[in-house]
Amino acid sequence: MKKIIALLLAAMMVLSMAACSAEKEESAPVEESAPAAEAPAESAESDLDYVLGKGKLVVGITDFAPMDYKDENGEWIGFDADMARGFAESLGVEVEFVEIEWGNKILELDGKTIDCVWNGMTLTDEVKSAMECSNAYCNNAQVVIVPAAVADQYQTVEACKDLVFAAEEGSAGEAEVLALGYECTAVLAQSDALMEVASGTSDAAVIDSLMAAAMVGEGTGYEDLTYTVGLNSEEYGVGFRKGSELAQKLNEYFAAAYADGSMMAAAETYGVQAAVIAQ
Repeated sequence: MKKIIALLLAAMMVLSMAACSAEKEESAPVEESAPAAEAPAESAESDLDYVLGKGKLVVGITDFAPMDYKDENGEWIGFDADMARGFAESLGVEVEFVEIEWGNKILELDGKTIDCVWNGMTLTDEVKSAMECSNAYCNNAQVVIVPAAVADQYQTVEACKDLVFAAEEGSAGEAEVLALGYECTAVLAQSDALMEVASGTSDAAVIDSLMAAAMVGEGTGYEDLTYTVGLNSEEYGVGFRKGSELAQKLNEYFAAAYADGSMMAAAETYGVQAAVIAQ
């Protein structure tokens, strides 16, 4: 009997030890492998670094005297062109001018075929929401261009309601005509809008007042045209890619150029000094 009891006690001790061992195994903390070190995120190249790295500022323009146009040697000149050269020089890079379709300016900018839009660009809500814009540097207005022989008939906005207009696609001029509900033919450039009126294809054009002062009337290539009604007042700015530091760099350049007189000297060369905004 004693042997049986001893055997039972031994068996119970073995079972008890096994259970304790199992509990220890279950309660033992599971070792977790250390998390893999995350690779450091690559810092995105800034727009300024991008331009400095390639050594060139690509400027999107159209043929738009007196802001951007070609001289007899085929070189781009004008108030905007001269200022763009000066800005590029201040950055230590070259400048390249690329003629664009105005209606595609935002696509060209975001696609990096150009680095800025610098072409007497009106600071509209659309432009300011899509681009990083400089401070305003010139005042402007959209004006109606008609043959001088009939100008006395179109001295008010209401008097122009039955005219067929031509305006540059995507321009502030086109926006003004469409907002009035008047008929408008979209063309590729403001100079094309003038040709439409000169050829009689359109009754009138809407272009920038600065261009009108240089391009129509006595002593110009369109002596038989004149401007009558102003449709609005607006300001010019330069547009860069959204978030670009180049806009602030240009503001600093504008301030310095205005202070040392070089900005006004360039404006006087092209007859736009009355439109320049103090920086």
